[in-house]
Amino acid sequence: MGKENVTVASSQDSFKLVGFSKFVRTNPKSDRFNVKRFHHVEFWCSDATNTARRFSWGLGMPIVAKSDLSTGNVTHASYLLRSGDLNFLFTAPYSPTIAAMENLSHTVTSSIPTFNHQNCRDFSAKHGLAVRAIAVEVEDADVAFHTSVSHGAKPVAEPVILDDRAVLAEVHLYGDVVLRYISYKNHPNQEKPNFLPKFEAVDETTSFPPLDYGIRRLDHAVGNVPELAPAVSYLKQFTGFHEFAEFTAEDVGTAESGLNSAVLANNSETVLLPMNEPVFGTKRKSQIQTYLEHNEGAGLQHLALVSRDIFETLREMRKRSSIGGFEFMPSPPPTYYKNLKKKAGDVLSDEQIKECEELGILVDRDDQGTLLQIFTKPVGDRPTMFIEIIQRVGCMMKDEAGREYQKGGCGGFGKGNFSELFKSIEEYEKTLEAKRIAKTPEA
Repeated sequence: MGKENVTVASSQDSFKLVGFSKFVRTNPKSDRFNVKRFHHVEFWCSDATNTARRFSWGLGMPIVAKSDLSTGNVTHASYLLRSGDLNFLFTAPYSPTIAAMENLSHTVTSSIPTFNHQNCRDFSAKHGLAVRAIAVEVEDADVAFHTSVSHGAKPVAEPVILDDRAVLAEVHLYGDVVLRYISYKNHPNQEKPNFLPKFEAVDETTSFPPLDYGIRRLDHAVGNVPELAPAVSYLKQFTGFHEFAEFTAEDVGTAESGLNSAVLANNSETVLLPMNEPVFGTKRKSQIQTYLEHNEGAGLQHLALVSRDIFETLREMRKRSSIGGFEFMPSPPPTYYKNLKKKAGDVLSDEQIKECEELGILVDRDDQGTLLQIFTKPVGDRPTMFIEIIQRVGCMMKDEAGREYQKGGCGGFGKGNFSELFKSIEEYEKTLEAKRIAKTPEA
């Protein structure tokens, strides 16, 4: 696996992993530009219609907007799913011949100006179903882009004004994933677009009813990279993001494999970007290394989605696991739940603990709050990308206007559950290996 091609920060800003026990969390409010929140996640695929419908059904996210042949877009099909503040965009290319004719006529019908036909096809062939863009809403996308580039970010797409109402720009994040900046122009007599210009609303009744399983927003987006230090230094350098948490193989590994991880965050800690690297010399290959091999390099590993009620969400999702939805990693042994009352009995009732066991929900906590979490199996053909469903309990605060909000990262990232998760992944990988060996003819 080749080294990540990134710009390394100056020596005084370089990243040095110290581990969970020695890490001291601080927030220097060091952002180089105003970052508000996650805006959307765009998946590039070969069939947006069926992929979008599968995620819609599996996650309870109605299709709310589209840009396709029916809206005059002959370049790509894009479908937007939404639940609460969470936006998933699925994009696939139309005919390359028609796209080439469009280029010759200088007619632009694409709703995503950074979409490239050849890049999208190459991306899908290389990575399978995967995330192309992590989009964040910023105060000014033009400022964010030029500030990023001046501080070492690799430019991907210069700022583009969309219908005089929004601005979109992109810089390289890791692998073939881009960090997309979105900002909206303020017009007194013009409403802010529901998503982006050129997207048309879709009647929610066209989706599978009922379509609200309680998922509300994106909590964090996790990337896997070959080497952690240069990737973290690169992102810190051009965004100004601060280190929010970190873990070493000693913190979160098993007897067989492990990883190193660091989490970066913006000033308000509403945008959390963890990154993992593999460790070597263990009994089994690190799950991160397995990802890097099957993904053909660095990329997005998983998306953590916040539920307003994880029990409600999991009941709905598990109903659909075998009929077009998502399957989940194996549950931990009964002993895990026998010890749960001692671990979180002051937060969870006996009935909730029982429901955690029935649904396979993991529970962890830090000095500030409690985290409930569960992981799907890989969502595509390859053992790469998966989904995490979480609920954070505690850490409620008030802003300057007196509005209540939950502090970012409340309850941590499941440090106490990593070993259980990794054991599940190891067992899952062993089943794949066993089947492969069984079907390999003897020499």
